[in-house]
Amino acid sequence: MPHVDGVTHRTVQAGGLRVHLAEAGPEDAPAILMLHGWPQHWYEWRGVVPHLSDSYRLLMPDLRGLGWSEVTEGGYEKENLARDQIALLDALGIDRVNVIAHDWGGYAGFLLCLLAPERVERFVPCNIIHPWPTPSKRGLLNSWRMLYQAPMVAPFIGPRVTRKRGFVKFFINGSKKGVFTDDEKKGVFTDDELEAFEAPLRDPARARATSRYYRTFQRHDLPLLLRGHWRAYRLTVPTRLLLGTGDIAIPPGRVEGYEPYADDMEVEIVPDTGHFVVDAEPELVARRAREFIESR
Repeated sequence: MPHVDGVTHRTVQAGGLRVHLAEAGPEDAPAILMLHGWPQHWYEWRGVVPHLSDSYRLLMPDLRGLGWSEVTEGGYEKENLARDQIALLDALGIDRVNVIAHDWGGYAGFLLCLLAPERVERFVPCNIIHPWPTPSKRGLLNSWRMLYQAPMVAPFIGPRVTRKRGFVKFFINGSKKGVFTDDEKKGVFTDDELEAFEAPLRDPARARATSRYYRTFQRHDLPLLLRGHWRAYRLTVPTRLLLGTGDIAIPPGRVEGYEPYADDMEVEIVPDTGHFVVDAEPELVARRAREFIESR
């Protein structure tokens, strides 16, 4: 397991799930729940920890099936990932937290705010679409942006592709025209960091969990979005969404249309970054989160 100064590790039984939890900061300080995305785990927050652990208790769980948390056969619907976090907070005896989250963790964070707003003070999602996309011709034309999911959802070969040495490294670091990485930000990850994220996914069970994340999205989460399911819910938690200008999967234009469903949400575009803004600009993410949390 990779090392970050000041971070401790333990396993927490939360709602029947064994959750690997990385922690930093004073135990009696206000808590921030930090949710990673795919293909990462708690180590995504390595650059943020030094900037927030002086005055916050940082809770960095590995999501179900990823990192060192338990792999399950089911439960990868994104609202269930949100319920996993409620169970974790219950197990820790914590009533309310601030949340910083990225990618699938960011989407689960949105649903956590919709399903249990009383548990969240403020929310800082990064590089993820909100739950109220508006169907449009432009959206249809941009559907090619989800093609990166094809290898993970393909029958039989999905888990094999994920386990293939070098696949995850290429996926997150890209080439000059990489999948998620802006030209100017190629090389955000060191070789050791790439290995830290790829190594757990060579485990066949965790590779299968990857397929479940994306198959569940295609079969369950995406149909809910297209039917407008989440428009019956209102975002009352103050929210600041951070997006990278070079994020091929989620360009800034894809997050329009949230205003009718959110009481207090703003979007900030982070220049010269791609999908992995937390890795590219950890100090900026930490600074924006601190400013937002402490502005109330």
